[in-house]
Amino acid sequence: MKMDPLSDALSTINNAEQAGKLKSEISPASKLIGRVFDVMQENGYIGEFEYIENNKGGEFKVKLVGNINRCGSIKPHFSTDKSEFEKWEKRYLPGKDFGILVISTPKGVMSHRQAQKEGIGGKLLAYVY
Repeated sequence: MKMDPLSDALSTINNAEQAGKLKSEISPASKLIGRVFDVMQENGYIGEFEYIENNKGGEFKVKLVGNINRCGSIKPHFSTDKSEFEKWEKRYLPGKDFGILVISTPKGVMSHRQAQKEGIGGKLLAYVY
């Protein structure tokens, strides 16, 4: 039984990347996972992905480009202010300006760099580097 679909999706991608695969299938799919994938795609960590309806919750087919060293879900989803991003970067990313934190904000799901530019905080969802 899957308890956290986002965490399962990111660990599936992480395992496929480590194995050197070119694509990965993520099931079940959700809007949140799709939005996290959008942020990962915008930052060049994954290639194209598509949603496929299979009457079992749907699935995503993701093309991997080999740019992910590690990705994972952040639990619990800590609330963060726009001034605290550096603290979370030190905790989850290996170096400054290396990788991204995925944040759920009132303006949607985005990377921590985009949230800093817009001057908003939110809840931490995931990290990718």
